Amino acid sequence: QVQLVESGGGLVQPGGSLRLSCAASGSIFSINDMGWYRQAPGKQRELVAAITSGGSTNYLGSVKGRFTISRDNAKNTVYLQMNSLKPEDTAVYSCNAIVALRVGSTWSYWGQGTQVTVSS
Repeated sequence: QVQLVESGGGLVQPGGSLRLSCAASGSIFSINDMGWYRQAPGKQRELVAAITSGGSTNYLGSVKGRFTISRDNAKNTVYLQMNSLKPEDTAVYSCNAIVALRVGSTWSYWGQGTQVTVSS
């Protein structure tokens, strides 16, 4: 089984920074795309940032210039560096990974989610 474990969430003041980490473990052959999603109460889940196995990235427009997604393939870990945080960034942030268990067997996995609260 594959598990994604997230860390780094918490309470921060507007303008502050947080760094989220998501480490994948288990019977992993390779990891393709990885991404961070967020969902606030009463709102739809949205893709915040994504990164391919080759390092190409995409960002939600409202976080461009403030957030940076990166990955360490040797550690099966994806990061989200969040700077200049705003109250509207408050949400549960969840990690997603497209994992190949073997050739021809690829699945989507989710972390448990970590709360990010931006408030003064």
